[in-house]
Order: sequence, then C-alpha cells, then structure tokens
Amino acid sequence: MFDPRPLVDIAAAVGREAGALVQRMRAAAVVSFDTKSTSTDVVTAADRASEQLVRTRLSELRPGEPVLGEEEGGSVLPGLTWVVDPIDGTVNYLYGIPWYSVSIAAQLDGESVAGAVFEPATGRMWTAARGCGAFLDGEPLRVSATTDLSLSLLGYGFAYRPERRQRQADAWAGMSTRVRDLRRAGAASLDLCSVAAGRLDAYTEHGLGRWDWAAGGLIAAEAGAVVRLPGSSPELGEDATFAATPGIADALYAALVESGYGKV
Repeated sequence: MFDPRPLVDIAAAVGREAGALVQRMRAAAVVSFDTKSTSTDVVTAADRASEQLVRTRLSELRPGEPVLGEEEGGSVLPGLTWVVDPIDGTVNYLYGIPWYSVSIAAQLDGESVAGAVFEPATGRMWTAARGCGAFLDGEPLRVSATTDLSLSLLGYGFAYRPERRQRQADAWAGMSTRVRDLRRAGAASLDLCSVAAGRLDAYTEHGLGRWDWAAGGLIAAEAGAVVRLPGSSPELGEDATFAATPGIADALYAALVESGYGKV
C-alpha cells in the first residue's frame, strides 16, 4: 500500500531549508519586490529564491517528479506532483509581520496526500499525511468542538482587485452579525492550519491558488474539519475554499449563501 508519510518528511525538511533562506534574506533586508495581477499583489526576491531552492532540493530527493509553484508555474500531472508556495503571506513578509509560511504538498492525481507548512518566524511545523492525522511540531491536532455559529471565530481573506474586494466587504458585513468575530490574517495556509488547531472555528476565501490550500487544506481535513476546495461548492462561488469544524459547517455554509458570498 502507498504510504505518504515519507513524503511529509521530505516536505518538512525542504520547507525548513527554504524557511531559513527567506529569514536570512529578511534579516539582510533583501526585500525588493515586483507586482503581479495588481499593484497590491506583490512578489519578492525571496519568493523566487525560496521556490528555486525547493525545486532544486525536490529534484535531488525526488528526481523526475513535476513541481507546480506559485512563481514559476507548472501543471498537476497524473501521478505525484509537488505543489509549492515559497512564501504564503508575502505582504506580511514584506512588512515584517511574522505570519507567513513556506507550504509544500505532494498531490497524487490532483489530491493532497502529504503536506507541510513551516512558519519561519516561529519555527513551528504543521504536517499531515492522508489517513494519518495532522500535527503541530509532532503533537496531534483536532478542530474545535464549537456547535454554535453565533459563538464562532471566522477567518477570511480578500481578493486583490478593488471591485471584488468591495463585493466581499459587503458579504462580510452581512456575516459580522452572525458570528462571534472575524479575523483577517493574510496567509491562507496558516489560516487553514489554525482551523486544524481550533484557533479558528472556520475559514473561507475566494481566489486561492492550489499552492495556497494544497498542504493547509489537508492538515485541516486530517484534524477533522469539513473542507470544500475550489470547484466543489458552486453556491459559495466556483473559486471558494471553505474549512470549518463539523459542528458549525452546515450553518456557516447556509449563512454565507444568505449573505451573498457566492456572488462576490
């Protein structure tokens, strides 16, 4: 039988190495950047250096296996593909906010089977293998036991384009009276890990790339979350990612639909 756990070890080791690199570059003030889809969508020299390091190390450790990365592209092919976000939370990294990660996942025929999300600023390592549970620094994770939507803490995110942000803001305004509170932290992989740890009761966002959710989504699911990936929930929008503790998942889904979330 296929055992994904050795792939977790590889993802974690390479993620630590890439994380050390981006930390060194941050300490040396190597934070030059360009923009991508909009003037607020940034990519730093450290993003590119981190992805190149990951690609090089994976080619040494797993020769011949394709890599899909946020900065250099690629495709998810039949068989095993590595999915890499060299810095998730680049704007946080740029501003010196210590909430960013290196995210590496292995996907088998397009589904995540192993993943690691490393926090360079803290040294924390989040990991999961399909069917084997989720862990933070080796300690098992479990989602919260929340069953009351009105007492839940919801993480969310915004798109880069101003016109879509306005529609999202309208939807979040509608949700603000339905939950305990909202949190916008700026790194999807870590928000998904926060659901896994019970630090958030749920998280949802539109427009994520596969590299944003490939590892974190697996970690949340292995910790017991209800996870819906882009393309699986048209009522929330074709590009919506959704993760929630089971006790509020249905109620939250319905509330999001009522708030117009699927139309943003």
